[in-house]
Amino acid sequence: MNEHLTNLLTQSAATVGVQLTARQATQFLHYKDLLLEWNEKINLTAITDESEVMVKHFADSLSLAPFLQSSTSLIDIGTGAGFPGLPLKISLPNLNVTLLDSLNKRLMFVNEVISALELNGITTIHSRAEDGARKELREKFDYATARAVSRLSVLAEYCLPYVKIGGTFIAYKGVDIADEISEAIPALKVLGGEVTEIKEIKFNNLHHSLIMLTKYRQTPLQYPRPPAKIAQSAIK
Repeated sequence: MNEHLTNLLTQSAATVGVQLTARQATQFLHYKDLLLEWNEKINLTAITDESEVMVKHFADSLSLAPFLQSSTSLIDIGTGAGFPGLPLKISLPNLNVTLLDSLNKRLMFVNEVISALELNGITTIHSRAEDGARKELREKFDYATARAVSRLSVLAEYCLPYVKIGGTFIAYKGVDIADEISEAIPALKVLGGEVTEIKEIKFNNLHHSLIMLTKYRQTPLQYPRPPAKIAQSAIK
């Protein structure tokens, strides 16, 4: 079974442009075992089929890796069970990764994985997205990413404050995104970002987009707003 899962993962990763070593594949198998073990105690994922974990969590997270430069910094906002930040760290050992989440019990799991896989250059932070961006993490990262399902204008308000000028926020999105991007343009102008590239990702019957937003100036200090205000009105 492990050979099948290893082949499935390595082939899926190769399809999105990532070549995994034998050691990295073994690390992913260990990650999968811990995920399914912990998932019986706390709700980490609705995906419990081992093959689906390999494709829908691990390989899907790795689709971002080819667009990251080595020896840079990335923050994964709302990391949950570590996606996409932990798979990115496994595949790119020199990437400096910060995993931020508002729920401490999820971070307990993530820290267990980090320890078990003997990963270095990776940090976890217990914080809400809007709070972390107001402290020492503000405008400190080359890259920010989030696998959340919020609208692009909302994600940008939460994530762009973490990105350095000249850095990039990369949003995981579906494929019908033209209207969402148009809707987000006023907010992006205020937040200091612009859409510079869109990558369409297709593999193993999965189909999504990666939206690259480059930050060209500082985000005004009043952003991100409190969640209630973000939910109430978009930035105009």
